[in-house]
Amino acid sequence: MQISSLILAGLVPLVLVSFQDDRVGVPARWRILVHLLAAVSLLAGDLAPGSLALPGLSLALPAWVAILLVLLFVVWMINLYNFMDGMDGFAGGMATIGFSALAWLGWADAGFATFCLIVAAASAGFLVHNFPPARIFLGDTGSTALGFLAAAFSLWGAKDGLFPFWVALLVFSPFIVDATVTLLRRLLRGEKVWEAHRSHYYQRLVLLGWGHRRTVLTEYALMLACASSALLAVRLPPVGQISLAMAWGLIYGFLMWGVGRLERRRATVSAP
Repeated sequence: MQISSLILAGLVPLVLVSFQDDRVGVPARWRILVHLLAAVSLLAGDLAPGSLALPGLSLALPAWVAILLVLLFVVWMINLYNFMDGMDGFAGGMATIGFSALAWLGWADAGFATFCLIVAAASAGFLVHNFPPARIFLGDTGSTALGFLAAAFSLWGAKDGLFPFWVALLVFSPFIVDATVTLLRRLLRGEKVWEAHRSHYYQRLVLLGWGHRRTVLTEYALMLACASSALLAVRLPPVGQISLAMAWGLIYGFLMWGVGRLERRRATVSAP
C-alpha cells in the first residue's frame, strides 16, 4: 500500500474523533487511543527510521527504539499543534510556511512535494479568514489533522532521504520548542499539565500587551527564519549544520529569556 494511502488511513479516524470532540466532547483516553492508532498507520507504512539524523551525524536505532520514537513523536505533534492553536492566524501560518518549506526540501519527489503543497495551499486559503481578527477557526478537527500531517510528512521525507529528520524539526520548531519547553516547565512546577493554561510563550506575549496581530506577525518572522535556515541546512557540510543547530539553540534561549525579562520589567513597573 502506498504511503499516502496509509497516511489517509490514519488521518480519517483522527479527524472523525476530533470532530466529535469539537461537538460534544470525547474522553481523553479515547482521543489518545486514536492518536496512537494514527501513529501505527505510519509504522505500517514503514516510516520508522533506521537511524536518527542529527546535525553532522547519524545514529543507528534499534527497531524497538525507532517504533517508540515514532509513537511519541506523532502523538506529541498531534497534541502540540492543538495546544498551539490558541491565537488567530497562528496555526494556519505555521502550516502555510512549514508545509511550503517541506515541499521545497522534497522537490526531488514530485508526489511528496505535491501533497505538501496541497496542505500549504489549503492552509493559506484558511489563513485569509483566520488572520486576526479571525472569522473562522480550526477547532480540534483542523489542528490535530495538521499536527498529524506535519509528523507524517517529516517522517516520510526523512525516510526517503529527501532531507534529514532534524531539518523537518527545525521547520516546525516555533511550535515544537514553545510547546515542549512549556510542558517541561509546568511539569517541574508540579502543575496539572492536562488543565487549561496561558503559559505558552506566545500567550505570555499577548498578556504582556502585544496583542494577537503583533504577536502573530513576530511569530511569522520566526517561522520564515526557521524555514530559510532549514533550506540552507541541507546545503551545509556537517560542521555548518552543527553550527546552525547551535545558533538556533542560542536564539531560542535568548527569545525565552527575553519574554521572561519583559515580564519581570512589567512586574517591577506595576509594583506599588
